[in-house]
Amino acid sequence: MFKGSIPALVTPFREDGEIDFDAYGHLVDFQLENGTDGIVPCGCTGEAATLSHDEQKACIKFVMERVAGRVPVIAGTGSNNTKEAIALTRYAKEMNCDGALLITPYYNKPTAAGQIAHYRAIAEAVDIPIMLYNVPSRTGTKIMPETVAAMSKIPNIVSIKEACGELDQVSQIKAQCDINVMSGDDSLTLPMIAVGATGVVSVAANVAPRHVADLCRAANAGDYSEARRLHYQLLPLFKGLFIETNPLPVKAALAKMGYIKNVLRLPLVPMTDAKAAELDPILKGLGLI
Repeated sequence: MFKGSIPALVTPFREDGEIDFDAYGHLVDFQLENGTDGIVPCGCTGEAATLSHDEQKACIKFVMERVAGRVPVIAGTGSNNTKEAIALTRYAKEMNCDGALLITPYYNKPTAAGQIAHYRAIAEAVDIPIMLYNVPSRTGTKIMPETVAAMSKIPNIVSIKEACGELDQVSQIKAQCDINVMSGDDSLTLPMIAVGATGVVSVAANVAPRHVADLCRAANAGDYSEARRLHYQLLPLFKGLFIETNPLPVKAALAKMGYIKNVLRLPLVPMTDAKAAELDPILKGLGLI
């Protein structure tokens, strides 16, 4: 189930700051029409940190209904409050989501023992496939390979989105256990697949779903010549979408493509026009605008 290109979908907002469900539906359709292998609503790219719990549930429900079983939906349900994470994960289970993506508790900076206790509590409370999410640049703490291996023994902890930026992390995880690994860094997708990952939970797939899906399929099929071609074709996009804090660039790109309004929630604000213009040659080079 956790394989291929799975975009961490942006959450579009109207000018008044409310969720734009019309645009949200068009984004889901755009993904399904272009070969995406799954969808993550309410991840970091979806600005989950500024969604209320009711809004987060509404987004999960909307995506589940729009997808209608055509691809897996892995709901972002993480929190640095274990009780909140359990409640959101229970909702994902109620909505029949295919899995839940749970970020490492941020700010609290739990030890390895605390990380294991947090994820164990969620896994034991909710019978749903769980994807760990290791992103120390966001959380201030890292899940070490030996900790991943320990948690992989919990039956429904089945995958990890690995976004620590270190290829060796994947090798060390796969050397110690057989947990599924998904890249959390678009530019590392190809090398991570080469050492045992199966795909990517992607920012870039928001704007170039067909390209990213094709890259994953080629790599997973062992066609590394084609996968390298696509990797280098997409590399400017991979880098361009992080010229400022994610999701500022990806929302600017989707606005240029006509899919959403370039609206974010405070404390995030849109890129300046001059900075956003740096995306234009990248998007034109891929035929996206």
